[in-house]
Amino acid sequence: MSSLLTEEELCHENNVVWLEDPDRLDYVRQSRDKTTRRRGKPAYAREGRIVGYAELTTDAEQADSGYYQRRVFYLLPHDRDYAPDGVYREGAPGEAVDPRTISPGKVGEKTPRSQYGTAGLTPS
Repeated sequence: MSSLLTEEELCHENNVVWLEDPDRLDYVRQSRDKTTRRRGKPAYAREGRIVGYAELTTDAEQADSGYYQRRVFYLLPHDRDYAPDGVYREGAPGEAVDPRTISPGKVGEKTPRSQYGTAGLTPS
């Protein structure tokens, strides 16, 4: 599991929506963002692109100043998907997990694929 999020923080997740096929991505970054709605695509203000997001149950309560905390999955311009031979050719950022291990209320895991790409899946 990622050390940056806990399953307790994700207990009100109802659904994970993928905007891109997660089977095509070695890893995704995950964070909890403030949003005014429980469902639907949240606003995205980072560089890079949003690739998925979590939707919340109807009993999820607002956290700060009328906002909900929702998980967002994204990639930045220097991530492996954009730059296969770049800084994350091997390894991955701390908040990155294998999208195949994500489900509502589950943080996701680091796997050989998330850490080393498809090269991590084949014996050397």
